[in-house]
Amino acid sequence: MKAELELSDDGGRVETVSEFTRRVKVLLEEGVRPGWVRGEVSNLRAQASGHVYFSLKDSGAQLACVLFRGDALRQSVVLRDGLQVLASGGISVYEQRGQYQLVVRRLQEDGLGRLQQEFERLKQRLADEGLFDAARKTAIPPMPATVGFITSPTGAAVQDFIRILQRRGWRGRLVVLPAKVQGEGAAAGMIEMLELAAAPGLFDLLVIGRGGGSLEDLWAFNEEPLVRAVAACPVPIISAVGHEIDFTLCDFAADVRAETPSAAAELISSNFVAAAERAARAAEGMDRALELAVERADERLDHARSRLRLLSPQALLEQSQLRLDDLANRAVAAVRAGVQAQRQRLTMAAGRYRVCSPDPRISLESHRLLALWKRLQAASPASVLNRGFVIVHDERDRPVLRRAAVKPGQRLTNEFADGRVPVRAE
Repeated sequence: MKAELELSDDGGRVETVSEFTRRVKVLLEEGVRPGWVRGEVSNLRAQASGHVYFSLKDSGAQLACVLFRGDALRQSVVLRDGLQVLASGGISVYEQRGQYQLVVRRLQEDGLGRLQQEFERLKQRLADEGLFDAARKTAIPPMPATVGFITSPTGAAVQDFIRILQRRGWRGRLVVLPAKVQGEGAAAGMIEMLELAAAPGLFDLLVIGRGGGSLEDLWAFNEEPLVRAVAACPVPIISAVGHEIDFTLCDFAADVRAETPSAAAELISSNFVAAAERAARAAEGMDRALELAVERADERLDHARSRLRLLSPQALLEQSQLRLDDLANRAVAAVRAGVQAQRQRLTMAAGRYRVCSPDPRISLESHRLLALWKRLQAASPASVLNRGFVIVHDERDRPVLRRAAVKPGQRLTNEFADGRVPVRAE
């Protein structure tokens, strides 16, 4: 038995979102034949899977596109934001999002995009006017005390900028001049901040910039009024827009270009860091010189005290008394030594008389020989081993006499009364 269809109040069939989207997918994919589309590449994203997602746009609309890995490997065109291309493919619907997109099979380059062309035309015109000449640029101060940063106060760029200055121990004053850095009115807002910061005595150095983005995201920094304001700014200015590969016209108009806001922070603090290191080394040198001077003064003072003690009358008298006592002791010792020597000679002579008889001498020598034999037996290695001791030998079979001679992992041999056992030190 077939399930009954659910009908609306007006009698129409009720479909689920998936059913409706699938019907749209069939209608689009069967009703719109494949073809070529001209447009400017934007929002380019290359996935780790090898698939490439981007949009094609013109002045009136934009079209989501996908270039799958297999097709991407066959293309000779290197996609980038702002590139004008011809794309061939067919329409598909991504049902999970209900979004239609162009599945691109072939690509051909169609020249630079509109924004890129406008960028190049304006760059050439301003360069012809001499706006980017090196003679117009001002050297940035080596150690600015007050720096103004014209940027979005909520962006990641200003956080990175501040973090690097703090990490490098910069001691100047930073003022964030808030301004829009993207979209309508961004250029006008940054011009207003430039005019405010250009007042004499406020800032030693200015930085204008933001984090990376597409050509459209960074376009405010290519608008002619802002570029001219940067070039005319009386305060030295660093342009720090986007990533290292991003270039804007403000980069050419500024006195110095930094690849990123983080690079600008390192540039500003570099001379301060070098000066701080030199000051630290000088302080260490002064400390060492002071310590050495004090040590030498102490040595001279001790030497003077010693000489004063040696040259005083009391010291001379004490030295004479010590010498007299020493001579008296030496004389007494010499007399005693002479008497003792005579006594020893007398004793030795009496002993020689007593030992003239052979029997006492034979008995004495027999006892001495027996005592020596017992000592020899008691000191023999076998006797030591029989008492429970062990002799440790190294690799050359030499006895190990000290614990310090044993190294970890060394192979040794333990000799017992009944044999030898190889071991290894741990």
